[in-house]
Amino acid sequence: MKKLILSAAIVLGSFTVNAAVLPAVSISQSVFAQSEFTEVAIDAVPAAVKSTLEKSFPNTKLEKAYKNEKNEYKLEISSGEKKYTIFTDASGNIIKK
Repeated sequence: MKKLILSAAIVLGSFTVNAAVLPAVSISQSVFAQSEFTEVAIDAVPAAVKSTLEKSFPNTKLEKAYKNEKNEYKLEISSGEKKYTIFTDASGNIIKK
């Protein structure tokens, strides 16, 4: 009889272990609206922006430059085989996007 009660207690105890509540997982989705950038000549990029590139990213080459209506620049630079995209304002301040 004691074995029956002990085995019943073990079985019921195992049910409570398996019935643990899992934390709720929230999923969020973000959509970033990016302003339209139009390609500009590399010569049209302000000197402050070029200076920031030279100081912050030495030994890189400016491949393409784009500008939007907010006077922000999207710059595609390369260093050897690696390519990067940098965003700056007209004053040369780097913008994180």
